Amino acid sequence: MQTLVNIVIDGIAYGMVLFIISVGLSITLGLMRFINLAHGAFAMTGGYLTAWLVRVQGFDFWLGTLLAVLATGLLGAVLESLVLRRLYRRSELDQVLFTIGLTFTFVAAANLLFGAEVQLIPLPPLLSGPVDLGIRTLPAQRVLVFVAGVAITAFSWWAINRTRFGVWVRAMVDNREAAASLGISIRWVFGLTFAFGAGLAALGGVLGAELMPLEPYYPLKYLVLVLVVVAVGGMGNIFGSLAAALLLGTVDTASKYLASGYGSLFFFAAMVMLLVWRPRGLLVRGAR
Repeated sequence: MQTLVNIVIDGIAYGMVLFIISVGLSITLGLMRFINLAHGAFAMTGGYLTAWLVRVQGFDFWLGTLLAVLATGLLGAVLESLVLRRLYRRSELDQVLFTIGLTFTFVAAANLLFGAEVQLIPLPPLLSGPVDLGIRTLPAQRVLVFVAGVAITAFSWWAINRTRFGVWVRAMVDNREAAASLGISIRWVFGLTFAFGAGLAALGGVLGAELMPLEPYYPLKYLVLVLVVVAVGGMGNIFGSLAAALLLGTVDTASKYLASGYGSLFFFAAMVMLLVWRPRGLLVRGAR
């Protein structure tokens, strides 16, 4: 019984980390129709910046995290404005090749600036202690991951479905030319959307540093996991991405507890079965 409880709790924590990182990519793919395989690089950048600000520069953890997320979002906006925007009307192959090349650039930069060692983020006293859930004692940092995941889900849904900005984004998805003729600034909306996705990835990199260690090959190591979550959840579907991340995170955690010798076999087997069952996404209507 205790093993089952551990699998569920650890699986939810792992799934929430996957969701926080992948939801930005889901929005980019689903709403902007842009294949950004450098998304994991933004998660690594957020984690690295937080580690540097907190451990080396002596910043408070909360302030360091906020600055790192904002800086990564700004970096995403700058890259989108100066470089990536030119690829929107290019082929999917061009987008894939360029963003993969951008990922290797981030990897090389991390190796050059910080070396090959894992970057550790010192936690404040509030997150260093345990939290007693009654059935199990859980690190406070994992409770923060869960709370952050729920908050991001609610905020992302509200921003896309209940704000004027969300209306603009959805209008451009349906008909970009018509939206532009109505006075909607495509450049600003796409730039802010990309910055938002990059910032979420950065936050996921910080909160998930315990489960997904920060090292130079981070963007390549976890790229497939993030893409699987987006594919299974459905591009642009926030609740679908959340469900996929929690389900796949729990499957992967269970395999590590019960059949560690098989590696990620069960994770990818679950992916295949879910995509066969719901090829357009878990919660997408008419997905069968």
